[in-house]
Amino acid sequence: MSYLIKPANYKPLLDMKQTELGIKQIKDFFQQNLSSELRLRRVTAPLFVLKGMGINDDLNGVERPVTFPIKDLADQQAEVVHSLAKWKRVTLADYHIEPGYGIYTDMNAIRADEELGNLHSLYVDQWDWERVITPEQRTVEFLKSIVTRIYAAMRRTEFMICEAYPQITPFLAHDIHFIHAQDLLDMYPDKTPKERENLITERLGSVFIIGIGGKLSDGKPHDLRAPDYDDYTTIDPKTGLPGLNGDLLVWNEVLGRAIELSSMGIRVDKAAMLKQLELTGKEERTKLYFHKRLLEGSLPLSIGGGIGQSRLCMLYLKKAHIGEIQASIWPEDMRKECADWGMQLI
Repeated sequence: MSYLIKPANYKPLLDMKQTELGIKQIKDFFQQNLSSELRLRRVTAPLFVLKGMGINDDLNGVERPVTFPIKDLADQQAEVVHSLAKWKRVTLADYHIEPGYGIYTDMNAIRADEELGNLHSLYVDQWDWERVITPEQRTVEFLKSIVTRIYAAMRRTEFMICEAYPQITPFLAHDIHFIHAQDLLDMYPDKTPKERENLITERLGSVFIIGIGGKLSDGKPHDLRAPDYDDYTTIDPKTGLPGLNGDLLVWNEVLGRAIELSSMGIRVDKAAMLKQLELTGKEERTKLYFHKRLLEGSLPLSIGGGIGQSRLCMLYLKKAHIGEIQASIWPEDMRKECADWGMQLI
């Protein structure tokens, strides 16, 4: 079911012309900063991949990819990508990228099962990035160092856009705070995961929640993750808690709630993937192309993630609906309600 949040007294700070200009300024500036911070080179990415190779992501494990037959390949099925987590790791190997360096790309996807609303669209646009790491860097501390550098690029971009449009005032917290999903559950045991996210992010401003995908003490994961890209089972020896991945959230003052800007993590090695496939009953995936390459050792260790382009622009430009940033399809009644409320959907 679609949803619509209608903020009280909402009034766009930029008209549509300024908004389009602001979108380009943000995208150009941020990707340059991200590339410099993490030493990433830009590569060209596919819109679709062949079905049955294990390269497309199944995200939470239930989303259906958009598929179509290819006439010149005897109607073999192609799938529009959900994200590029696995494809990027194969590309790191094929491009012979060295540790300390990586790639980024513009990822465009269609997620037909998305629940449409202020923060969710059928069309997904991300900066997908991936970086080669060493075995010694498969730690929570290294994960935190990368998150901190990405957040620094976000803050520089905020400064740029506030300088360009003085009617937009700074809002990002000076520092990003780290918390494990188990500690968050312990803090708010009677709340749902989304309620916990809102409470901690409203309090701290910008938060990275570690350990997404593994079961917590209540027997449930904070959120779901596919078992074959992020490592959510490896134990941190300092805390005894599992997970080398997480979600980056910031407080959206326009909508009055936390929004996720990035999902990222250290990727599975051979041992972690086999364990997570077993835990989720997905052992049959070991026969697929991607999984075979990982198991045979022809893929590098890596860290990577995706950063939502439209969500980032929506946040910086203080828009109430992602449809004010990108062109997509929305229920007609939602379009009418948005127009009545001052949300100018593209």
